[in-house]
Amino acid sequence: MFWYDHNVGGWGWFAMFVGTILFWALTITFGVLLYRALAKPGRSSDRSDARPPGSSPEQFLAERFARGEIDEDEYHRRLTVLRETTGCGPRPSQR
Repeated sequence: MFWYDHNVGGWGWFAMFVGTILFWALTITFGVLLYRALAKPGRSSDRSDARPPGSSPEQFLAERFARGEIDEDEYHRRLTVLRETTGCGPRPSQR
């Protein structure tokens, strides 16, 4: 009944080797994906121009002007458009 003396043949060793590699690859992949999903749950995208939750659009525009991303003319033009569309805030003086 036991013709092969309970030894694993050549294909048996190969199947165990491949099975072990697949097992660890899937385990590590699952761990990495789980870590990435749980590490930063509130972060939906990596936008560099994302505003903090409490800041107003005018503050955001002022920050961009302070960083040098926009010049003074563009700042005043956008501020005027922003205030006209929202309907609040004082009108900037014309130069």
